[in-house]
Amino acid sequence: MKFTILTFLICATFFTLSCNKDNMTQTEPFQYQTEQFADIKILRYQVPGFEELSQERKLLLYYLYEAALSGRDIMYDQNCRYNLSVRKTLEEIINGYSGDKGSESWSQFLVYAKRVWFSNGIHHHYSSSKFFPECDRDYFKSLIAQTPEGKFPFHGGESLADFSERISEIIYNPAVAPKKTNKDSKTDIIKTSSNNFYEGVTQQETEDFYNRLIDRNDTTPISYGLNSKLIKEAGIIKERLYRSGEMYSSAIDRIIFWLEKAEPVAENENQKEVISKLIKFYKTGSLAMFDEYNIAWVRDTQSLVDFVNGFIETYNDPMGMRGSFESMVSFKNLEASKRIEAISNEAQWFEDNSTIPDKYKKAKVTGIQARVITVVVESGDAAPSTPIGVNLPNANWIRKQHGSKSVNLGNIVDAYDEAGKTSGMLEEFCSGPEEINLAKTHGTLGNNLHTDLHEVIGHASGQIKEGVGTPRETLKNYASTIEEARADLVALYFIMDPKLVSLGVMPSTDVGKTEYNSFIRNGLMTQLVRLTPGENIEEDHMRNRQLIALWAYENGLKDQVIEKKVLNGKTYFVINDYEKLRALFGKLLNEMQRITSEGDYAAAQNLVETFGVKVDTVIHKEVLERYSRLNIAPYAGFIQPKLVPVYDGETIRDVKIEYPSDFKTQMLDYARDYSFLPVLN
Repeated sequence: MKFTILTFLICATFFTLSCNKDNMTQTEPFQYQTEQFADIKILRYQVPGFEELSQERKLLLYYLYEAALSGRDIMYDQNCRYNLSVRKTLEEIINGYSGDKGSESWSQFLVYAKRVWFSNGIHHHYSSSKFFPECDRDYFKSLIAQTPEGKFPFHGGESLADFSERISEIIYNPAVAPKKTNKDSKTDIIKTSSNNFYEGVTQQETEDFYNRLIDRNDTTPISYGLNSKLIKEAGIIKERLYRSGEMYSSAIDRIIFWLEKAEPVAENENQKEVISKLIKFYKTGSLAMFDEYNIAWVRDTQSLVDFVNGFIETYNDPMGMRGSFESMVSFKNLEASKRIEAISNEAQWFEDNSTIPDKYKKAKVTGIQARVITVVVESGDAAPSTPIGVNLPNANWIRKQHGSKSVNLGNIVDAYDEAGKTSGMLEEFCSGPEEINLAKTHGTLGNNLHTDLHEVIGHASGQIKEGVGTPRETLKNYASTIEEARADLVALYFIMDPKLVSLGVMPSTDVGKTEYNSFIRNGLMTQLVRLTPGENIEEDHMRNRQLIALWAYENGLKDQVIEKKVLNGKTYFVINDYEKLRALFGKLLNEMQRITSEGDYAAAQNLVETFGVKVDTVIHKEVLERYSRLNIAPYAGFIQPKLVPVYDGETIRDVKIEYPSDFKTQMLDYARDYSFLPVLN
């Protein structure tokens, strides 16, 4: 589960203007933002403390880094079956085109290529709608004609002309793969989605297939569908597993290769067990083994170096079942973790004092590990656009019986903060000097505490009613939205609690007021910059935020808890009573937990469709006009640091870290070094 920007994210990093930094000196200012194109800005992040790590830990990080990047192709193919063909074509043109590279059309082509790299495919990373080059189709075909054809992803005996027509049809025809993930409940969400999780099956056939497999009385269920593609062949529906020897084998074998190098240099026996079980999972495709890996991972509490690698988040599947490849390699920030650990240590207090129904509270909150991490590299679903917080594993029974790990990506948050210091968003969308001053004083801390509470307390709270299936089984296409809303509501309810002041993690409840301002502002207005006119909200985190904010606004109308004001021709949503708003958040949290615990699909559908999907077109138009004057991009992603081994003969004696500054160069380097999947379509 991700708190994004998660991506997650998503909410306040564009608005924060101050932050507490680790002591770190630079001979020259570090360049956080390198470029901006389309609706995207490209950032960089630092890895403070890497040079001080032991040689053994650096070597472990290097092997895990290689394992992470080795799975990069998988994410492209999962997002859409055409993605590898398109990406390979774009890269061959960039490397081999012999014509004019100074024209506007060439620049437009490069922007399209960068968007494909950024989104891991031809669909927008956030809205999941297909995007298109600004250069015309004839120009694109001329690029192919002026590029050596030897490495293009041809089909069989296909001619260059036929290949050019086929690829340009994929890219330019809006009817081809129009939407990566469609969650419109009025349609067959599988047949109308263009991702590569299903082939030849309908939504009803998928539901029937898994209903026959799932035992609703199983208290330790495997995550059916997490590591497979569901297909129909000769009228028979079956799974193709992601494992060595089957689907994605050539990339998975490279992941295994590097994990096998990492295992002997693990920090301790617990971490060796984690790596060993992950290797067995990749070799067998056994979801029971994946559960064993997750349990071992949760139990590894002593290692400084940590990582996730596997098929994890299910946001890209409209059914909420199939996991996207993701990897994150990091080490613990010992000093910064003190804040998040203070919250984690009081998890039982938060559970006992929550507004969720008493019968769905946990009598004993188990094993929440909380830490701030320093990210070294991310891959797959976590890159280039990254979350700022993560809580794993996702299996509810593992979380209940064995606990979970909640992390705040400290150096990622720092990079967002540094890059956003001069955006102008506060001045444009805050209602006045008092709100701006609160944001400048408490914005970063409020954002960090929201992330901490969301991940550490929110996702770990509550329990499912006995005999009710998992949320992804019962709430289906609404499961992710409801879960993110539930975790956000926990964070929002407690961020105004004096308990946080007594714990010493915030100076006063003004921090909570600041986060309330930010959340309402974002949920009702500023997040709309991510949508084009006429679009409804599809992405789960965006749905979650509008659902909460709009529900609170409408349910507080009688008392004017949140007031819609027009000042100097501009619209603002101003909070008049923070305590009453907190009570509203608590009331909605109670209902969200009931829906989750009881698997109430109808109630989930009603909440999401009523409050989370439809956009106020008048507000949207105004937000876009105001935002356009700021000349900033609504989305951000990162160039990854590069780990470089230093050899003594055939032995690695050290690992250095470099900070590349050109997005295109890194993407081409990755294409050269980590393209392990064959292009099949």
